[in-house]
Amino acid sequence: MRDIVILGIESSCDETAAAVVRNGREVLSNVINSQIETHTVYGGVVPEIASRKHIEAIVQVVRQALSEADRRIEDIDAVAVTYGPGLVGPLLVGVSYAKAFAYGCAKPLIAVHHIEGHIAANYIEYKELEPPFMCLVVSGGHTHLVNVRDYGDYEILGRTMDDAAGEAYDKVARAIGLGYPGGPKIDRAAREGNPEAIAFPRAHVDGEEYDFSFSGLKSAVLNYLNSCEMRGEAVNTADVAASFQAAVVDVLVGNSMKAAERSGAVRFALAGGVASNTALREAMKKACGDRGIDFYRPSPILCTDNGAMIAGAAYYEYIKGRFADIRLNAVPNLKLELTTPNAGLLT
Repeated sequence: MRDIVILGIESSCDETAAAVVRNGREVLSNVINSQIETHTVYGGVVPEIASRKHIEAIVQVVRQALSEADRRIEDIDAVAVTYGPGLVGPLLVGVSYAKAFAYGCAKPLIAVHHIEGHIAANYIEYKELEPPFMCLVVSGGHTHLVNVRDYGDYEILGRTMDDAAGEAYDKVARAIGLGYPGGPKIDRAAREGNPEAIAFPRAHVDGEEYDFSFSGLKSAVLNYLNSCEMRGEAVNTADVAASFQAAVVDVLVGNSMKAAERSGAVRFALAGGVASNTALREAMKKACGDRGIDFYRPSPILCTDNGAMIAGAAYYEYIKGRFADIRLNAVPNLKLELTTPNAGLLT
């Protein structure tokens, strides 16, 4: 089979990204234009500003990705783009650009689910990895425990019932004065703190043993901070960060290992922005090692939103002949179960 080279475009939140990937696993280029500095002053992503920044950056990012890959437009076999879930404005920028690019250059268009892209980051990192395996996807907007039965075939075992893990990190970081983005800042602060200093709750969902809930934990942190203020007590930021992080990691690892043991999984992977968290990576590695489960986690650059993971996921759609057409639209609340078929997809 000849090599398949795909241009992947990602713009679901605050990174404008494009990459060129060969055969779903070999990254020829991976360009990411981050908006973190822009949004830091607001304490989080402002969708309207993010949309404008994507418009400003996307042409140059795609050109740079092609240049770094040493590929011309005619060398590209297909154009892939994230069409959901995510912020509707940023998604529309990527989808509109990808449709115009594909139409103008007479290239097939492939629609990619954002979560599926995160899962596919593991294929890039680990060339030998193939389904079936279990994957925990943890990011600012998602917390999913997924049974990856085959390429494009997913069973959702658990998900967050309220806040995603990354969202909880951002809110707690803001509350204790660390600012945005919360994930890496809490991760760093926690290294200087005592994870057993404060007994924050570990939430479990009645009747849904693999689901997650972090809103109660977030509220417990805010209540602790308020009580300290009322009593005039100083807050040890490092201890709060470490205790909060320990509560999140305990639940993520506990639910994941419970599901893995009961399903007989022999391979387990992490994915998503929070997958770069050092405490989570170490705890999951130990938990998998104790149970004889092979553990996979992408490099931090592949955990964040990027075009390589989109192109990687698109490869498996390409070989199935599953392409989108000009009707493709952004779907901000797209569910993983709805990746096939959807409006604008040709089956």
